Amino acid sequence: MVIRQVAVLGAGTMGAQIAAHFANAGVPALLLDVTADAARDGLKRARSLKPDPFFTADTWKLISTGGFEELARVKESDWIIEAIVEQLDIKRSLLDKVDAARRAGSIVSSNTSGIPIAALAEGRSDDFRRHWLGTHFFNPPRYLHLLEVIPTAETAKEVVEAVSSFADHHLGKGVVIAKDSPNFIGNHIALYGVVQILKQVESGAFTIEEVDAITGPALGRPRSATFRTLDLAGLDILAHVIRNLHDRLPDEAARREFVLPAFVEKMVERKMVGEKTGQGFYKRVRSGGPSGPPGESEILTLDPATLEYRPRTSAKLGSLEAAAAIADLRERVRTLYNGKDRVGEFLRATLKPTLEYTEKVTPQIAYSADDVDRVMRWGFGWELGPFELNEAIECRVREVPPAAPDLQLLKSAKDRTRVVRKNAGASLVDLGDGVLCVEFHSKMNAIGGDTIQMLHAGLKEASANFSALVVGNEGEHFSAGANIMLLLLEAQEENWDEVDLMVRAFQNATMSLRYADVPVIVAPAGMTLGGGCEITMHGDRVQAAAESYIGLVEAGVGLIPAGGGTKEMVARAAESMPPGSTDFLPPIQRAFEAVGFAKVSASAPDAQRLGYLRAVDTVTMNRERLIADAKAKALQRVADGYQPPAPRTAIAVGGDAVLAPLKLGIHLAWRAGRISDHDALIGRTLATIMAGGSLPHPSTVTEQQLLDLEREAFLSLVAERKTQERIQHTLKTGKPLRN
Repeated sequence: MVIRQVAVLGAGTMGAQIAAHFANAGVPALLLDVTADAARDGLKRARSLKPDPFFTADTWKLISTGGFEELARVKESDWIIEAIVEQLDIKRSLLDKVDAARRAGSIVSSNTSGIPIAALAEGRSDDFRRHWLGTHFFNPPRYLHLLEVIPTAETAKEVVEAVSSFADHHLGKGVVIAKDSPNFIGNHIALYGVVQILKQVESGAFTIEEVDAITGPALGRPRSATFRTLDLAGLDILAHVIRNLHDRLPDEAARREFVLPAFVEKMVERKMVGEKTGQGFYKRVRSGGPSGPPGESEILTLDPATLEYRPRTSAKLGSLEAAAAIADLRERVRTLYNGKDRVGEFLRATLKPTLEYTEKVTPQIAYSADDVDRVMRWGFGWELGPFELNEAIECRVREVPPAAPDLQLLKSAKDRTRVVRKNAGASLVDLGDGVLCVEFHSKMNAIGGDTIQMLHAGLKEASANFSALVVGNEGEHFSAGANIMLLLLEAQEENWDEVDLMVRAFQNATMSLRYADVPVIVAPAGMTLGGGCEITMHGDRVQAAAESYIGLVEAGVGLIPAGGGTKEMVARAAESMPPGSTDFLPPIQRAFEAVGFAKVSASAPDAQRLGYLRAVDTVTMNRERLIADAKAKALQRVADGYQPPAPRTAIAVGGDAVLAPLKLGIHLAWRAGRISDHDALIGRTLATIMAGGSLPHPSTVTEQQLLDLEREAFLSLVAERKTQERIQHTLKTGKPLRN
């Protein structure tokens, strides 16, 4: 079964974003709604959403729109997804029309979060029922990894396999097959836990701030914790799903558990349902009242007893502060759960019954405990699923295995004790079949001396005993860049020779990757910033996770990229010029803006637009497949007869023909007050490198000349007081300083 085109019926919040994610995968999508105008409006709303459901600014163009009167157009689609209002009769009426319009053999599914899948297909044709199933995407579809696939007793096995495989490889989803039970797996378990928490808040035992302090990162859960998450999702949605569970669960005792406290019902009645109405458990108001200065605001918190808002307060829970020092999540959860304070009381009153209920209900909703853990990890951002949490509390370790043999390849290799060499910053891991991997594992995978040492060790080992090298990891982020704390300390001590050696060592490492004896495949994912971007740009090929946020961000701390990043942007700009062209400015202007404004890609495809990735670099949609795909690409490069590239000895540069207009633009921006004096200094320094130096006319330069310009510029800027202030501010706050 080949899926080349899809149709999504319903252009609401979920339908439009589902269509958007198929477009991200390069699959044309037909988005239909009650009227063509409604479909166009839905697509327009999706384009304005933050976080952006699209990989690039142009991805939406793969979506065409229309009204349900054009339902005959679905005949061209290989997969039709229903995503309209959650009402059984309305869905069945539309599916009746779909049955008449679809092509025999096409897949049809529903994105319902709770209506029985089998009930929706009653009365449909035999071919429809064989190709029918539930596909429950989680909001927002681009960013949440989970897809619950719910077949019925009549769904053909090959349909389940086709949808699961496509969702995994092309949409990047973690697929879990769920039973056709009320609200499937994720919402059933998550909302049981939410009701337990709401009971505690209703009783007055805990404040909203205290609950969010306990149920966020302290437990290995998202920062939005409980009540910020509910505000984002919408209390009206919460109420609808809770009522559905209450009405559909077969067990009377379980039904009694799914009842919302009275104060939440009143919130829904008063339209205090969260972000969409501007007030829920939290409310943002101008600190000076309606007439206060624009941009100044404060967040108020709901008092559940009065449904009035009060100033937000900090949760004062000593054990949480103490537990923050416990790095191991399992130990931290166990410590908090067993505590003799209010945090322990809260967890025993809410988490304990949730874990017990999960164990009891799992056989009715899922095919394994591992699947339940995967659902809560992938759909709700839990670092540990319910069964893992239970084992952690009982002082046992339970590891959820990869969902398939070619997922989390690096983890599997390490489990088989294939670590060749290791230091504090990185490891060499044998991936099998003659491919070695350099895995970073410092804090935020920051690049320091240990990392550089292991890159060189990896190149040497791969050259002697392997066929190819992969640089990547299975952490959340590839690398946050070079260790600027160490750089700042050396600069403050004015150890300029040491700084010079640090820059030379990093340049040597990146250039060694580029000219290695074996193909080097770099596999970035998540944040790939500064030095992480420079390593990426020097691989023979890049296999990037779709959700890669790549950028040369050094300008944000008052520096320029000096690990070969500026050199590489100049070389790529020259290579992008049409044959015979002498107009250097347009490609260099684009490169200058990317580096000078510290632009970070919104995705891997967006990184290609910015010049951080090339046309030959490829994208993996499923993060858990990244290392396997990188390994496959490495082996393909070996089979292709890889040879190291020839050194670039004649990179075309524009000299003053480029430098003069760039400096004029910088001066005009400074005159207009858009940039500071120090910004202007950084800009002029960067412009000089991108022009190839102070050359009177267009010429050619070598890579080494550009690397020398980079290094000299870096050393001059790091000696500036304002640059050091920027570095210090960023280390302290995580935010850039404009000085």
